[in-house]
Amino acid sequence: MNSRIGSVVIESVRPEVDGGRSGVKRVVGDTFTVKADLFKEGHDILVAVVRWRQSSPAAQQTQWSEVPMRALGNDLWAADFPLARNGRYEYTVEAWPDLFATWASELKRKVDVGRDVRSELLEGAGLLEGAAERARAFSTEDAQVLAEAARKLKQPPSPDLIAVALAPELARAAGRYADRSLATQYERVLEVFVEREKARTGAWYEFFPRSALRDGRTHGTFKDAEAWLPYVQSLGFDIIYLPPIHPIGVTARKGKNNSLKAEPGEPGSPWAIGAKEGGHKAINPALGTLADFRHFLQAADVHGIEIALDLAFQCSPDHPYVKEHPEWFLRRPDGTIKTAENPPKRYEDIVNFDWMGPGRDTLWPELESVVLHWVTQGVRIFRVDNPHTKPLQFWAWLIRRVQEVHPEVVFLSEAFTRPKVMKALAKIGFSQSYTYFTWRNFKQEIEEYLTEITSPPVSEYFKGNLWPNTPDILPEMLQRSGPGGFRLRVALAATLSSSYGIYCGYELCEARGLHGKEEYLDSEKYQLVAWDLDRPGNIREWITKLNAARKQHRALQLYDNLRFYTSDNERVLFYGKRTEDGSSQVLVTVSLDPHSAQEAVLTVPLAELGIHPDETYQVHELMTDERRLWQGPHAQVRLTPEQPAAIWAVYRFRKSEHAFDYYE
Repeated sequence: MNSRIGSVVIESVRPEVDGGRSGVKRVVGDTFTVKADLFKEGHDILVAVVRWRQSSPAAQQTQWSEVPMRALGNDLWAADFPLARNGRYEYTVEAWPDLFATWASELKRKVDVGRDVRSELLEGAGLLEGAAERARAFSTEDAQVLAEAARKLKQPPSPDLIAVALAPELARAAGRYADRSLATQYERVLEVFVEREKARTGAWYEFFPRSALRDGRTHGTFKDAEAWLPYVQSLGFDIIYLPPIHPIGVTARKGKNNSLKAEPGEPGSPWAIGAKEGGHKAINPALGTLADFRHFLQAADVHGIEIALDLAFQCSPDHPYVKEHPEWFLRRPDGTIKTAENPPKRYEDIVNFDWMGPGRDTLWPELESVVLHWVTQGVRIFRVDNPHTKPLQFWAWLIRRVQEVHPEVVFLSEAFTRPKVMKALAKIGFSQSYTYFTWRNFKQEIEEYLTEITSPPVSEYFKGNLWPNTPDILPEMLQRSGPGGFRLRVALAATLSSSYGIYCGYELCEARGLHGKEEYLDSEKYQLVAWDLDRPGNIREWITKLNAARKQHRALQLYDNLRFYTSDNERVLFYGKRTEDGSSQVLVTVSLDPHSAQEAVLTVPLAELGIHPDETYQVHELMTDERRLWQGPHAQVRLTPEQPAAIWAVYRFRKSEHAFDYYE
């Protein structure tokens, strides 16, 4: 038995989140790069590998694969492996001294200065004999080659013998069967969860099917909502997010503008889930049947649209759970059930679960079955309502269990809460997260915040989905900015992140708010709304062009490639995105002034774009379809409320046999 132990030090393995307690996120098709600092005392030549495998429930674990790490200098090493399939992967690092390569290097130096190397050759023979013994289980041919070389090295030194000892092919053969009893393994096995493309890239559109008839009086159905699909498709959105589609409770039902008493015929808030017709696995009868919902999913797919469903784990007092499982709910000392509160707000029509109480052993599996029920119907994306008001332990348990069976399921966290809580939700499994973008309006705060969430270490686990409005939030900026504000905010959302969304009415510049609040007047959360999709002053064409640019240019579909550049005007933002290979390069400038024209001189990042200072290059402005030739590091732009953003695809020129062709 070899009593020696290894002494390689492995540290600063990255990516790694919170000491391996949380996994990192990637998308199918990505190449995953692992880096680490590796070193050892002395001058030994080191060999290192990244060990990786796709992880699944224990009974189906795949075998470990290995990819050699390459030395990058200053003791930094790296290796890549492909993420070919949706699901969870494991990876770690292992390193060891290459005893024969180290021996050969020292031998050459001694030979070069005329040293007697008879003892060294015997040492080399011993190393080769050990390698030959290890090779026998894998390759008889390699074992014979190594054993024969060992025999030769026991002969008296000669130039020919030194040439045999230093032959590169001999070092490679010995290296294939290294003594890995001296290896050091990194103390942690890390995880990367590989999601499908929709977890990174998507244009979301939210609307209420119950307003599908658009007259503000007649409750729409899923069949009526199918008529919206061509409209949403024409705008360029590929995900439709539906608020809860379940039966709505009657007890304490909210009326128009969140009034405490609903008038006869008022539909109530869809987030007050559960009535005599059923709960979280049921369909609101006013919308149709489960078969109608499945037909809606199929119709959406025909239009290239995927349906995201709201996942709101809360109940109306009328929910069947309340009677069937009283142990699942919190009660006051007087025995009454607790309603949801966030003082000064109170939601009399909603009661919350006792998440960590004695009933959790049956509550949690039931809620898991809710998710799996809708997955069975064909839903693969869930927007999760207020996850920060439920225990993180529950979400970690639920998401992992669902994705072990259905790794294609995407979870969007709707948590406008404290930054550390938002990040913690991302770490425990949420694919995407709502962000503070909704309230970032000035240049410095936009640059600082978006740089933070799109750069490591945050971007390793947090993917921001940017929403300029939601049914809950009509920001003050939109209430007072006019169409110019709506244009610039959606331009920012669509180009700063690879995922963004709008709530219906945004394209119509709907800006009627409750006085003194960031809430809609006549909110669709509590009533049917009459939408005139052809309303004068709408910005449908602007949004359509934004989504077309996103689909045409790969750089805009990636998340962690955002870089900010210099603009000499504090009211003009300048940034860009590019693919790693440079095949797609996009520059974006957006005015932050919704009321007046703004001019700026932009400093173009020529070096990042691979453009020489004296080189002429072409830019194609995607919102106006104008093409221009630029040269040098500066460009001037004028933006207006009617045209507050410019998106340039950047092309360089190359010579062909007959003419000059441009290419990205």
